[in-house]
Order: sequence, then C-alpha cells, then structure tokens
Amino acid sequence: MPVTDPSLPVLDLTQSPAELTVQLCDIESVSGNERALADAIESSLAAYPHLHVVRDGDAVVARTSLGRARRVVIAGHIDTVPINANLPVRRDGGDLVGRGTVDMKAGVAVALVLAAALESPAVDVTWIFYDHEEVASELNGLGRLARTRPELLEGDFAILGEPTSATVEGGCNGTARVDIRLRGVRAHSARSWVGHNAIHDAADVLAILRDYEPAELEVDGLVYREGLNAVGITGGVAGNVIPDEAVVTINYRFAPSRSGDDAIAHLREVFAGFELEVTDLAEGARPGLDAPLAQEFLAAVGAQAFPKYGWTDVARFSALGIPAVNYGPGDPLRAHADDERVAVDEIIAVERGLRAWLSGA
Repeated sequence: MPVTDPSLPVLDLTQSPAELTVQLCDIESVSGNERALADAIESSLAAYPHLHVVRDGDAVVARTSLGRARRVVIAGHIDTVPINANLPVRRDGGDLVGRGTVDMKAGVAVALVLAAALESPAVDVTWIFYDHEEVASELNGLGRLARTRPELLEGDFAILGEPTSATVEGGCNGTARVDIRLRGVRAHSARSWVGHNAIHDAADVLAILRDYEPAELEVDGLVYREGLNAVGITGGVAGNVIPDEAVVTINYRFAPSRSGDDAIAHLREVFAGFELEVTDLAEGARPGLDAPLAQEFLAAVGAQAFPKYGWTDVARFSALGIPAVNYGPGDPLRAHADDERVAVDEIIAVERGLRAWLSGA
C-alpha cells in the first residue's frame, strides 16, 4: 500500500469498495464538516503517481493525463445529512447500515478504489470528490468548480455516483418552486363579513392542484413523469383575526425537454390570475444516451437506462454540454433514512461494471 500522510486518517484504497465504504462512513462528514474526509482522500490519492491531484476547498480532483482521445468524468459528493445515532456503520446480513452508506459514500468508495487501481484506463478519467451537496445550491462544491475551475470538469461523458440500485438513470427532471400569494382584507373574526379571508382563497389553488394531471414526456427514449404539488401553506394573524394573506408553496418537477423558462411559463398558465413568485429554479438534464461513450458504457455494464425523476448534479454537467448519467449502489428510497443501508452486492456490481468499461474489456 502506498505511503500516506501519517497525520491524516489512512484510507486503504487497495481494500474492497465495501470495506472502504465502512471506513468512509465512519469518518463523519455532515455538510460543512467535510475537511477531515477531504484531507484523507487528498492524501491517499496523492500517493498514486498516475494521478494529478488538485484541491479546491473541500473538493478533491484527481486526473489521469495519458493522452487518450476521450475523457470521462466520474464524480461523487462526500458530505452527508446529519447523523442520528446511525454511526458507526454496522453490518446486517448482506447490507451495510449507517449514515452515508447510500447517499453516497458507497459510490465514492467504488470511485476511489478504481482511481487508485486503474493506472492505464482506456479513456482519460477525471475523478471528482466534492463537498456541500446536501445543502443550499450556492454552496455546492461541484457548482463551485463549474464556476471557478471549469477546465477541471471538461470531458466527453460524465457519471455521477448517486444511488440508483446499480442501474443506470439518465439525465434528470428539473425542479421549480414558486409561491402563490393570496391577498385578503383583515377584520375581526366576530365581524368576518367586513373582511376577506385569504386562507379560504387557497382552496382555489388547491383545487387546481387536485385536478392537475402530470405529464409523461418522452425524452431521448426515456419517459419522464412530471409532478406538481403543494409542499407548504402559511397564513394567519391571530385567533380572532381574518387573515389578509396566505401563501401556497408549490414544487414543480418538469421533464428535461422543458427549459426553466418553459417550466415557469407553464406554471403561470396553470395558475393564471394568481400572484406567482419564483423562489427556486434548477434546469433538468437530457439523458444524453445517444453519445457514443454512453452507448459503450451501457453495453459494458449490461444495463438498461431508466429516467431520473429527482434532480441531481448531472444537470451541472449538462449545462456544460457534457452528457451525464447517474450510476451507483444503493436504493435512493433509503437515502437520508435513519436505517440507511446499502447492499454489498450492489457495491460489487457497480465496481465490476465500471472497472470493465474503463479497462476497455
């Protein structure tokens, strides 16, 4: 095993990715506290002469420079949501149970093992391990790299190791969040006829949502199901006052064939006549499965591609013109759960698939 900085936690990148998953998870790295894990990753990767390692904040980028005609980017975030008595990792039959096992340190472990082992892959590879994915978008480490070091993200195809149960999920839906603001007139509730109850008007918005039929749109051969839902409602002044304002917060998950502007235009049409304020908007990502590298990847891992309904950082690659897919161990429904767990068999499957593809087998 290569020599690493003795002052840092030692990551044994020659062990199995399942064993490394346990080690990574047990180095707590809740968003904002990634420094120790980033230090360990940087120190461990720097010991491999075939990799050029760059540190940016708590993001670590390791690149091969073999002069290959094509470059692949493989990325994963190293932060987790807060722990809740679910560390250290424990084993339960064929599963590893604990915070970060699914989202997404098993995927990171696979990438680290392969980054160390593959000295001469069939394509040049950029491995990215980044911070602050689980918090506000403006803090996202991959987004920071895209803004300040875009040359580090250059490539012909990208894979994000988000949990997909070891299947391939192409692209992702976009997401928008808007507030519908309803105006009324305050009055004493004993004389309610003098005022106008803004909360009651929310019923009209909720009726639209109840009757709305989400679209299913085919994009590059994958069918993306949209969603339009109320995710919050606020209003009220006091127990004896007719409220003069209410706000219904709505989340729209839209197919990647729509631009962000298209999505907002659709919402303004659906809620015509209502006061609408956009509070969050993230473009989706087309699956990009027609790219030659994507086709080779699917063939090598023996997978059928499915759509990604949730938003992921593949959209950041798509915005740079890089087709990207999600591919990693772990059931996404287990992400963030207190009993978060990943099947070791899925870790093995993803490692085997990526190794075969990157090796040109």
